[in-house]
Amino acid sequence: MPHAFIFDMDGTMIDNMQYHTRSWVSLLEKRGVEIDTEVFFRDTAGRPGDEILRSYLSATLSDTDCAALIDEKEALYRQLYAPHLKLLPGFDRFLREAQEHGIRLAVATGAPPQNIAFTLDGLGLSDVFHAVVGAADVQRGKPDPQVFQLAAQRCGAAPSDCLVFEDAPLGVEAAGRAGMPAMVLTTTLPAAAFAHFEHVRSSAADFSGWTCASLLRQQVV
Repeated sequence: MPHAFIFDMDGTMIDNMQYHTRSWVSLLEKRGVEIDTEVFFRDTAGRPGDEILRSYLSATLSDTDCAALIDEKEALYRQLYAPHLKLLPGFDRFLREAQEHGIRLAVATGAPPQNIAFTLDGLGLSDVFHAVVGAADVQRGKPDPQVFQLAAQRCGAAPSDCLVFEDAPLGVEAAGRAGMPAMVLTTTLPAAAFAHFEHVRSSAADFSGWTCASLLRQQVV
Protein backbone atom coordinates (compact mmCIF):
# COMPACT_ATOMS: atom_id res chain seq x y z
CA MET A 1 0.00 0.00 0.00
CA PRO A 2 1.16 3.59 -0.59
CA HIS A 3 2.19 6.01 2.10
CA ALA A 4 -0.13 8.95 2.65
CA PHE A 5 0.25 12.37 4.23
CA ILE A 6 -3.04 13.67 5.65
CA PHE A 7 -3.23 17.37 6.42
CA ASP A 8 -5.65 19.22 8.59
CA MET A 9 -6.33 22.53 6.87
CA ASP A 10 -6.90 25.43 9.27
CA GLY A 11 -3.85 26.14 11.41
CA THR A 12 -1.88 23.47 9.56
CA MET A 13 -1.69 24.44 5.91
CA ILE A 14 -2.46 28.07 6.71
CA ASP A 15 -2.01 30.17 9.85
CA ASN A 16 -5.59 31.36 10.18
CA MET A 17 -6.93 30.23 13.54
CA GLN A 18 -6.91 33.71 15.04
CA TYR A 19 -9.37 34.77 12.33
CA HIS A 20 -11.68 31.86 13.13
CA THR A 21 -11.51 32.79 16.79
CA ARG A 22 -12.24 36.44 16.02
CA SER A 23 -15.29 35.49 13.97
CA TRP A 24 -16.60 33.13 16.66
CA VAL A 25 -16.05 35.74 19.37
CA SER A 26 -17.91 38.35 17.31
CA LEU A 27 -20.82 36.01 16.66
CA LEU A 28 -21.17 34.87 20.27
CA GLU A 29 -20.64 38.26 21.88
CA LYS A 30 -23.45 39.67 19.73
CA ARG A 31 -25.59 37.10 21.52
CA GLY A 32 -24.38 37.97 25.01
CA VAL A 33 -21.73 35.27 25.51
CA GLU A 34 -18.38 36.34 26.96
CA ILE A 35 -15.42 34.36 25.58
CA ASP A 36 -11.96 33.55 26.95
CA THR A 37 -10.22 33.15 23.59
CA GLU A 38 -7.46 30.81 24.83
CA VAL A 39 -9.91 28.44 26.53
CA PHE A 40 -12.27 28.69 23.56
CA PHE A 41 -9.61 27.62 21.07
CA ARG A 42 -8.36 24.75 23.22
CA ASP A 43 -11.88 23.41 23.69
CA THR A 44 -13.24 23.90 20.19
CA ALA A 45 -10.47 23.66 17.57
CA GLY A 46 -11.46 20.94 15.14
CA ARG A 47 -15.01 20.59 16.45
CA PRO A 48 -18.02 21.00 14.15
CA GLY A 49 -19.77 24.35 14.31
CA ASP A 50 -23.10 22.93 15.49
CA GLU A 51 -21.39 21.35 18.50
CA ILE A 52 -19.76 24.68 19.35
CA LEU A 53 -23.03 26.57 19.08
CA ARG A 54 -24.94 24.09 21.20
CA SER A 55 -22.20 24.20 23.83
CA TYR A 56 -22.04 28.01 24.03
CA LEU A 57 -25.59 29.11 23.17
CA SER A 58 -28.20 26.41 23.68
CA ALA A 59 -28.29 22.63 23.52
CA THR A 60 -31.77 22.91 21.96
CA LEU A 61 -30.72 24.87 18.87
CA SER A 62 -32.30 23.37 15.77
CA ASP A 63 -30.24 22.21 12.82
CA THR A 64 -31.72 25.08 10.80
CA ASP A 65 -30.70 27.67 13.40
CA CYS A 66 -27.21 26.18 13.64
CA ALA A 67 -26.79 26.23 9.88
CA ALA A 68 -27.76 29.90 9.69
CA LEU A 69 -25.41 30.89 12.51
CA ILE A 70 -22.54 28.88 11.01
CA ASP A 71 -23.07 30.54 7.64
CA GLU A 72 -22.91 33.94 9.35
CA LYS A 73 -19.73 33.03 11.23
CA GLU A 74 -17.95 31.52 8.21
CA ALA A 75 -18.81 34.47 5.96
CA LEU A 76 -17.26 36.78 8.55
CA TYR A 77 -14.20 34.53 8.80
CA ARG A 78 -13.64 34.58 5.02
CA GLN A 79 -14.04 38.35 4.96
CA LEU A 80 -11.48 38.75 7.76
CA TYR A 81 -8.92 36.29 6.43
CA ALA A 82 -9.12 36.81 2.66
CA PRO A 83 -6.47 39.58 2.59
CA HIS A 84 -4.07 37.33 4.52
CA LEU A 85 -4.56 33.98 2.75
CA LYS A 86 -1.20 32.25 2.24
CA LEU A 87 0.51 28.90 2.90
CA LEU A 88 2.68 28.23 5.90
CA PRO A 89 6.40 28.58 5.04
CA GLY A 90 7.80 25.48 3.40
CA PHE A 91 4.45 23.85 2.67
CA ASP A 92 4.51 24.21 -1.12
CA ARG A 93 8.04 22.74 -1.25
CA PHE A 94 6.97 19.93 1.08
CA LEU A 95 4.02 19.05 -1.19
CA ARG A 96 6.28 18.89 -4.25
CA GLU A 97 8.70 16.57 -2.44
CA ALA A 98 5.85 14.31 -1.38
CA GLN A 99 4.64 14.07 -4.96
CA GLU A 100 8.16 13.20 -6.13
CA HIS A 101 8.26 10.37 -3.56
CA GLY A 102 4.89 9.02 -4.72
CA ILE A 103 3.17 9.81 -1.43
CA ARG A 104 -0.60 10.18 -1.56
CA LEU A 105 -1.87 13.53 -0.27
CA ALA A 106 -5.15 14.24 1.50
CA VAL A 107 -6.93 16.99 3.38
CA ALA A 108 -8.99 16.01 6.43
CA THR A 109 -10.68 19.02 7.98
CA GLY A 110 -13.68 20.03 10.02
CA ALA A 111 -14.27 22.94 7.65
CA PRO A 112 -17.46 23.34 5.58
CA PRO A 113 -17.34 23.09 1.77
CA GLN A 114 -17.30 26.87 1.26
CA ASN A 115 -14.18 27.28 3.38
CA ILE A 116 -12.43 24.34 1.73
CA ALA A 117 -13.06 25.87 -1.69
CA PHE A 118 -12.04 29.33 -0.42
CA THR A 119 -8.70 27.94 0.78
CA LEU A 120 -7.77 25.38 -1.88
CA ASP A 121 -8.98 27.43 -4.85
CA GLY A 122 -7.47 30.60 -3.41
CA LEU A 123 -4.08 28.93 -3.04
CA GLY A 124 -4.18 27.03 -6.34
CA LEU A 125 -4.21 23.63 -4.63
CA SER A 126 -7.52 22.23 -5.84
CA ASP A 127 -5.89 19.58 -8.04
CA VAL A 128 -3.04 18.61 -5.70
CA PHE A 129 -4.78 16.24 -3.30
CA HIS A 130 -5.91 12.67 -3.92
CA ALA A 131 -8.68 13.12 -1.35
CA VAL A 132 -10.39 16.02 0.39
CA VAL A 133 -12.62 15.17 3.35
CA GLY A 134 -14.55 17.87 5.18
CA ALA A 135 -17.40 18.39 7.60
CA ALA A 136 -20.01 17.53 4.97
CA ASP A 137 -18.48 14.08 4.44
CA VAL A 138 -18.64 12.73 8.00
CA GLN A 139 -21.21 12.24 10.71
CA ARG A 140 -18.89 12.94 13.64
CA GLY A 141 -16.19 15.58 13.95
CA LYS A 142 -12.80 15.39 15.63
CA PRO A 143 -11.79 13.92 18.07
CA ASP A 144 -13.71 11.13 16.38
CA PRO A 145 -11.28 9.47 13.91
CA GLN A 146 -13.80 9.23 11.06
CA VAL A 147 -12.39 12.11 9.00
CA PHE A 148 -8.89 10.57 9.00
CA GLN A 149 -10.16 7.06 8.39
CA LEU A 150 -12.12 8.22 5.34
CA ALA A 151 -9.14 10.18 4.00
CA ALA A 152 -6.92 7.10 4.30
CA GLN A 153 -9.55 4.94 2.63
CA ARG A 154 -9.83 7.35 -0.29
CA CYS A 155 -6.05 7.35 -0.64
CA GLY A 156 -5.96 3.57 -0.62
CA ALA A 157 -3.59 3.63 2.36
CA ALA A 158 -3.56 1.64 5.59
CA PRO A 159 -3.74 3.74 8.80
CA SER A 160 -0.24 2.64 9.80
CA ASP A 161 1.07 4.01 6.48
CA CYS A 162 -0.47 7.45 7.05
CA LEU A 163 1.08 10.46 8.73
CA VAL A 164 -1.22 13.19 10.01
CA PHE A 165 -0.27 16.88 10.23
CA GLU A 166 -2.31 18.77 12.83
CA ASP A 167 -2.32 21.90 14.97
CA ALA A 168 -5.05 21.14 17.52
CA PRO A 169 -5.26 18.66 20.41
CA LEU A 170 -8.66 17.36 19.25
CA GLY A 171 -7.18 16.63 15.82
CA VAL A 172 -4.12 14.93 17.28
CA GLU A 173 -6.41 12.82 19.46
CA ALA A 174 -8.45 11.87 16.39
CA ALA A 175 -5.27 10.80 14.57
CA GLY A 176 -4.28 8.58 17.48
CA ARG A 177 -7.72 7.00 17.59
CA ALA A 178 -7.35 6.30 13.85
CA GLY A 179 -4.04 4.52 14.51
CA MET A 180 -1.96 7.17 12.76
CA PRO A 181 1.20 8.97 13.98
CA ALA A 182 1.08 12.75 13.95
CA MET A 183 3.27 15.77 13.33
CA VAL A 184 2.27 18.95 15.15
CA LEU A 185 2.28 22.53 13.84
CA THR A 186 2.67 24.96 16.73
CA THR A 187 0.86 27.79 14.99
CA THR A 188 -1.54 28.40 17.86
CA LEU A 189 -0.45 26.22 20.79
CA PRO A 190 3.04 25.39 22.08
CA ALA A 191 4.54 21.93 21.75
CA ALA A 192 3.97 21.38 25.47
CA ALA A 193 0.22 21.24 24.84
CA PHE A 194 0.77 17.97 22.95
CA ALA A 195 3.33 16.35 25.25
CA HIS A 196 0.91 13.73 26.55
CA PHE A 197 0.23 12.28 23.09
CA GLU A 198 2.55 9.31 22.59
CA HIS A 199 1.89 9.12 18.85
CA VAL A 200 3.25 12.64 18.14
CA ARG A 201 6.55 12.27 16.29
CA SER A 202 7.70 15.89 16.02
CA SER A 203 6.55 19.50 16.24
CA ALA A 204 7.53 22.69 14.41
CA ALA A 205 6.32 26.19 13.71
CA ASP A 206 6.01 25.46 9.97
CA PHE A 207 7.23 23.05 7.26
CA SER A 208 10.59 24.70 6.65
CA GLY A 209 12.59 22.17 8.64
CA TRP A 210 10.80 19.03 7.50
CA THR A 211 11.65 17.05 4.37
CA CYS A 212 9.84 14.00 3.04
CA ALA A 213 13.12 12.15 2.63
CA SER A 214 14.06 12.61 6.27
CA LEU A 215 10.63 11.52 7.50
CA LEU A 216 10.81 8.38 5.39
CA ARG A 217 14.36 7.61 6.55
CA GLN A 218 13.31 7.99 10.17
CA GLN A 219 10.35 5.69 9.46
CA VAL A 220 8.01 8.31 10.86
CA VAL A 221 5.45 6.90 8.47
